[in-house]
Amino acid sequence: MKKVLVVVDMQKDFVDGALGSKEAVAIVPAVVKKIEGFDGQIFATMDTHYDGYMDSHEGKNLPVPHCIEYSAGWKLDKDVQAALDKKGYIQVKKPTFGAVQLADVIRSEVPEVESIELIGLCTDICVVSNALLLRAAFPETDIYVDPECCAGVTPAKHEAALEVMRSCQIIA
Repeated sequence: MKKVLVVVDMQKDFVDGALGSKEAVAIVPAVVKKIEGFDGQIFATMDTHYDGYMDSHEGKNLPVPHCIEYSAGWKLDKDVQAALDKKGYIQVKKPTFGAVQLADVIRSEVPEVESIELIGLCTDICVVSNALLLRAAFPETDIYVDPECCAGVTPAKHEAALEVMRSCQIIA
């Protein structure tokens, strides 16, 4: 059995770039500490968009270009990247909020998952989406979200997302 940590979208555009916030910046030290102290397999999701983003469904509803593949904003926060590089991790690119392929990637790398913990950004969009997808894919596995290592679009939305996840038997 093995533990899994999913670091969700700790990319520059979400930390201090196009969609960044003071709350996102504030969680970086806790995220780094969590990564450094984690004993298990780490996955890092990467919100990944392309030049035609503004014509996509998401772009029409969130008209802020962000996380364009290989741009400065697409890259992980430098401190998070350094911590991940020390520990080793598997990158999972995703074109939208939830990585539908994440469960399959986890299963292929960690055949006997003991627990899954999620941290990162944004609690109310990508963290909750991935947590719920993983809850459906791993119905008998303990799934955790560390509230101190997550930030939402607003503090109120962060708390609301945590409550939704608790309702779905995700430990937060």
